[in-house]
Amino acid sequence: MHFTVPESESYIPDGAALAEACARTTHLAVGAHQDDLEIMAYDGIIRCFQRADRWFSAVVVTNGGGAPRTGLYADLTDEEMMAVRRKEQKKAAMVGDYSVQFLLNHPSAAVKDPDDPAVVNDLRTILEATRPEVVYTHNPADKHDTHVGVMVKLIEAIRSLPAAARPGKVYGCEVWRDLDWMCDADKVVFDVSAHENLQAALLGVFDSQVSGGKRYDLATIGRRRAHATYHASHDVDAATSINFAMDLTPLVQDDTLTVHELVRRYMRRFSEEIEARIGKMGG
Repeated sequence: MHFTVPESESYIPDGAALAEACARTTHLAVGAHQDDLEIMAYDGIIRCFQRADRWFSAVVVTNGGGAPRTGLYADLTDEEMMAVRRKEQKKAAMVGDYSVQFLLNHPSAAVKDPDDPAVVNDLRTILEATRPEVVYTHNPADKHDTHVGVMVKLIEAIRSLPAAARPGKVYGCEVWRDLDWMCDADKVVFDVSAHENLQAALLGVFDSQVSGGKRYDLATIGRRRAHATYHASHDVDAATSINFAMDLTPLVQDDTLTVHELVRRYMRRFSEEIEARIGKMGG
């Protein structure tokens, strides 16, 4: 497989041939940065973990440059830090039993440039090789520009495929904004209670981020636990850990539907629900 950036890598934890690792993929996650996948796509990881008939593959689009650093990592150059982050992502792929981990090493500027086709072309190459049934990516309401840029590029790449070659489901997941604001009927609810040890291990390998002053490990598990309790106001907890996602599948079924309009639909229903509840109480 040939990608735009010469430093791109394809890492296969079990040593299978690249063609085999791609062909066996059923679930694919596409994220902006190292550790985004483990935060947002844990549903796909545990659905495939130790399964012979399901395989999770992952794509990190950017090179991880510009990450904040303190402590052990305070004096690292940008190049050295990027190397650390690539190594950490490979550790996560090993721990999570991924089929193949792609590291595309694009600069964030390429992701945020609507006129740069490089990321779209690379993602199309991966989609053609893997033909996943389910795809996880960032949600359009995320507050990180690079995350939203990756999502937009991915939708464009999927839309460049024939209808028969497109994934059956595409989900926009939580990283830099929760999706608990969505109407319950619109939320995609992932019960990710299983393998708490695996959750901790996957998040913990990113030491350069966790020890650098951002406790993503505690915050991510805490958010999942909070969702499990606050999801249903009148029922006892049915899970100990939940992730929410936004269903982006309509975007790959209808090429005329814009991301803006899909998000407006969800926001409109949320606004109408709030107004109706207040009105019912006489407010």
